[in-house]
Amino acid sequence: MSSVTNSTRSDLEKDSSSDDLGAARKIIVIGATGSLAASVIEASKSLKDTELTLFVRDKRRLSDPLADGCKVVEGDALKYENIKGAIAGHDVVYVNLAGDLETMGNNIVKAMKETGVKRIVAISSIGIYETSLRPVLKPYRKLADIIEASGLDYTILRPDWFTNSDEVDYALTRKGEPETGSAISRKSIAAFIRTIFENPDLHRNENLGISKP
Repeated sequence: MSSVTNSTRSDLEKDSSSDDLGAARKIIVIGATGSLAASVIEASKSLKDTELTLFVRDKRRLSDPLADGCKVVEGDALKYENIKGAIAGHDVVYVNLAGDLETMGNNIVKAMKETGVKRIVAISSIGIYETSLRPVLKPYRKLADIIEASGLDYTILRPDWFTNSDEVDYALTRKGEPETGSAISRKSIAAFIRTIFENPDLHRNENLGISKP
């Protein structure tokens, strides 16, 4: 298990920001109206040379401050052509969805392959590898399985329960290791995801639990 706190996080971000990609990096947030997605968007708005696209079913659910400075695309992740059109031209796809994750996950993977987009960061859930899998977690397990088998460059995150605490303090566990820690702030998860947006080579092809140590 690795732990990152406020003091070490700044060093990590400093290292990752040295990656110079030249043209603006284009990131699409699929499921942008969720509470965690909102934290990720807010944390990522200040990234240099980065353009954010927010994919939502109903743009009226987005607050004006959150959408400010972002491109907003209205569509349904259950409809393949909606997803394909939205993903085309982006560098990183961030997935923060609930519901029929098998259908949406398959649509996203297919669209990424057909449009040549390689990098995906997806939110699953703590507990998806328990022997007696609770029904509520089955869609999140399915999403993780689809992405791991996709051949894309992925990072899967399995967060503990979310809190609104104003802190950045997180620990990571890799797939196969016991999931430890406790409920984690949305701000902590958003800070971690921001580091991946800054340097997409970080945690490539890793399936990680994230919680408060």
